Amino acid sequence: CPTARREGNVKYCKAPRLNGDAGVLTTCHLRASLLLPARQFDQNTTEPISFYLSSLEELLAWKPTSDDDFNVATMPLANREPPLHSKRPRTLVCHDMNYGYLEDRFIQGSASRDPYVFYHWQYIDIFVYFSHHSVTIPPVTWTNAAHRNGVSVLGTFITEQTCGGQLCEAFLAGEAAAYHAVAVQLSRIAHFYRFDGWLVNIENTLSKAAARNLPLFLRDLREQLHRDVPGGLVLWYDSVLPSGELKWQNELNEKNRVFFDACDGLFTNYNWKEEHLERMGAQAGERLADVYVGIDVFARGEVVGGGFETDKALRLIRKHGFSAAIFAPGWVYEHLGKENFLQNENRFWGLLAELLPTHSISTLPFSTCFCLGMGTGRFSAGQEEEVGPWYNLSAQEIQPLFTEQQAPGGAGNWLRTRCSLQDAWNGGSCLLIEGIIPPEAGHVAVRLFSFQLPAPPKLFLSLLYKLEEKLPEVAVALELTTWDSGSCRVGHKAALPGEELGPATRHQPQPLPTSPPQLSGLLSGCGRQSAAGWMRRCYELELRDCTLHELSLILSRHQPGQQERRFSCRLGEIRVLDADSLRSSLPPGPSLQASQLLWHKGPGPDQLSLSLTLRWSYPHSQARCFRIHCQGRAGPRGRELPQLLGVAHATLYRVVGLAVPKAPPMESCRVEFFVEPVLNEGVAVDRSRWGQLVLVYSDPASTSTY
Repeated sequence: CPTARREGNVKYCKAPRLNGDAGVLTTCHLRASLLLPARQFDQNTTEPISFYLSSLEELLAWKPTSDDDFNVATMPLANREPPLHSKRPRTLVCHDMNYGYLEDRFIQGSASRDPYVFYHWQYIDIFVYFSHHSVTIPPVTWTNAAHRNGVSVLGTFITEQTCGGQLCEAFLAGEAAAYHAVAVQLSRIAHFYRFDGWLVNIENTLSKAAARNLPLFLRDLREQLHRDVPGGLVLWYDSVLPSGELKWQNELNEKNRVFFDACDGLFTNYNWKEEHLERMGAQAGERLADVYVGIDVFARGEVVGGGFETDKALRLIRKHGFSAAIFAPGWVYEHLGKENFLQNENRFWGLLAELLPTHSISTLPFSTCFCLGMGTGRFSAGQEEEVGPWYNLSAQEIQPLFTEQQAPGGAGNWLRTRCSLQDAWNGGSCLLIEGIIPPEAGHVAVRLFSFQLPAPPKLFLSLLYKLEEKLPEVAVALELTTWDSGSCRVGHKAALPGEELGPATRHQPQPLPTSPPQLSGLLSGCGRQSAAGWMRRCYELELRDCTLHELSLILSRHQPGQQERRFSCRLGEIRVLDADSLRSSLPPGPSLQASQLLWHKGPGPDQLSLSLTLRWSYPHSQARCFRIHCQGRAGPRGRELPQLLGVAHATLYRVVGLAVPKAPPMESCRVEFFVEPVLNEGVAVDRSRWGQLVLVYSDPASTSTY
């Protein structure tokens, strides 16, 4: 090893660069097993995991290292309309499931079958990850999923019972420096891991000194957080009083007003009645939207609604103009079970939909393949490349507005949209639209997405769909609705008569016969059907002085008729692209580095097990994910095609337990790793622009076993 250096207990050398972005890493001799921190890595597998802090000592000692990088959210908080800080009543979801940190703690995903997923993000504004650990840091997979949909994510700072009281006395009962240190650390944690603030829940009695300092601590925390996390939030849970007594008020009143004034909002307890809501209006004043009235979906105690009657509570809250805090909507999963979960989940949120104002997409490019962040297999370009369950919320993509409409007279459902795990274009699921075109109608319109942004001069749209072969064929098209500024034009023409919907205008562009030359790399296959049966339609639309409003799917009869027409249509992908912002050139391929190498014996007699961390650089704003491949595991004389190892949603990936051949005496083996960027527009790049690293190894001096 001419340029050997040591990292941890592994001695290795790095040869000169080869083939542009291809690196060669030669492992010399492994002297001892490299131990990774138990907080950030699973001690059985070395997989990166999300974690919490259990004590004041851990909180004050927290300092980030490179081992924390896996836990940093890579998805910035997306812009949305209206913005969070508008006066419109908001909806908060507080996720509390079996003490937290279940399968969602595995940052690179797990093989969980029938996991819990939340995907009705368009209805909510704030997501709180709740557990009973002192400092609940939201798992990064939840933060990525929420941020992709413009939803803010809060962790929980909670103290409870006797030990919680002792913790509070330790930092609240003394000098200001003690609670200031806690405020600084909580703010630093939110800033470093890139989530958006804290729910503070003090559910234990306090001494007079600690109670006196509590509002000062909250103000300090809010000040620190607003400086470190622009747009961040500190919310107070209705619990302890200024006297130090633990007594839930179930409302905002003079007894807890001091905490409301010190924070960005109050989350009330759940045992309220309408008279509580009537009294709160005067207390809240202009801050009605900052009062989050709690709803326990499990309906514990003397509460209004709960379960599939949660709408009763929500209706009263909206009647009085307050925001809502829906606690433990995972009731659908925990109480009703895993079977039919997606159907029950859609039912739960469908019953609330009219009371939940949606927020709109406000940036381009927009692209989704409707992946839920889970699946029974993994698909790529319409082909199933892996069979078996998987779960990773970082892979979840933007979901549509789900619809379930009744036929006239209540004769049964005639239009329903739902997720389907049986097929997909990319990821683990697609959108299934089923229904009937009634005898008196020529078509059915399915509203999919809400937009609110100025339309660029030229738009490219792309649709991938597949029709059920056993049913009569229907025509499928996209319809874009714009708000009309009075001078909104399509190309060089004003809107046609009959196209106007009050202040809005419908556009149904004709599909392009082939891909536009400037988009041949992004929109390949326009007007053609793939081998898996997916049809791609591409559209071009020139607009001027318009605002994008809605995107819908139109399913229509090919021929007029008096018979109802059943249909079943799967959507695999939709893209809306601004032609002027499309890149003419791509960034160079990722430059890879390897670290934290671990060798173990097995699993077979002539095999070794290799784990290592890959890191690379790539513009975060340009890639939605990275596909990780390896090649060369057949041994020194064999070659095989690249094998997909997994998908990364950050610029690092932990390869775990990769079986590689032992090197024969006096010979070496090599394993090649490739990183394939997938662009935000939803497409992969040519293999010549993948990152590559070659690992060359001989017989390690010693190996260790688990």
